[in-house]
Amino acid sequence: MDDAELDVLLKNERYPRSAAYSGRWMVDGGMGPNPVWQAEALGEVMALEPGMRVLDMGCGAALSSIFLAKEYGVEVWATDLWIKPDENLRRVADAQLEDQVHPIHAEAHALPFAEDFFDALVSIGAYHYFGTDDLYLGYYSRFVKRGGQLGIIQPGLVAEYETLPPPHLAPYWKWDFCAWHSPAWWRRHWEKTGLVTVDLADQLPNGWHDWLQWNEACDQDAGEPGREEAQMLRTDAAQSLGLVRLVARRN
Repeated sequence: MDDAELDVLLKNERYPRSAAYSGRWMVDGGMGPNPVWQAEALGEVMALEPGMRVLDMGCGAALSSIFLAKEYGVEVWATDLWIKPDENLRRVADAQLEDQVHPIHAEAHALPFAEDFFDALVSIGAYHYFGTDDLYLGYYSRFVKRGGQLGIIQPGLVAEYETLPPPHLAPYWKWDFCAWHSPAWWRRHWEKTGLVTVDLADQLPNGWHDWLQWNEACDQDAGEPGREEAQMLRTDAAQSLGLVRLVARRN
């Protein structure tokens, strides 16, 4: 598929900032649902201002970090365990953001930062891999200043189920999908600690559709239309799955 065709498949009026970025760049660096679209959806409900220090936790290929730096003028520490910092530095250099985006290799429970260092913490498509532990927020939140923002966006459920998987999704269910939760679950999970005040916990409007659009474009680009995740999303038809968004402030 040529780049122009891919751009057409990824046209989405809900993400006007993302439209300025190459579809090929997004697909080549994508991990999970479109990280650039998710970064835009999170940025629109956070108060990000030029010069802020932002931790992008679980940044993958640093696409979200580059987007946030360019669009909001923030300084980003692009932190990931699986993608090597030198790989991300090449992408950062290509974007001419070496002074604004800093690739870091770190595990989520061993972050190499001073307490109260950041103005905001974000995690895009990743927090559910390490943040469902009841005690994790107590560790993670210490890196943001008091009154600073924490924001996450990721795959999740519309509502909780007593047993998993939802019957209609059984053919597609992977064991680690048990970390997908509803906005209400995430609100309780954070608020019960008393460490933060949750300002927003919602299901991203049209998140299911955006997730499906992204998967289908990636599948077609790879010459493998209708791969399993896209089949799962089509079967679900927004009954159970979507993108969950949460924004809070440290108390």
